[in-house]
Amino acid sequence: MNFKGLQDRLTASLRERVRSGDVTERGLARITQVSQPHIHNVLNGKRHLSAEMADQILRHLKIDIWDLFEPDELPGRRRQ
Repeated sequence: MNFKGLQDRLTASLRERVRSGDVTERGLARITQVSQPHIHNVLNGKRHLSAEMADQILRHLKIDIWDLFEPDELPGRRRQ
């Protein structure tokens, strides 16, 4: 797994959260302090999350970096 792969997984997770109604594009824009159109473009694959934006999203949505991995990708680490 590389950093780009983790960014893609975070973006996919955010898409799912928006689709399911857990969070809105506007809410993501607010917590990252970037425009809603930029968040929209990130979610649609036209732009990428910066490391700073990813960190803010992880922190505010209480997502652990380990949650982006599949269980079989983490030998010896238990999922909580």
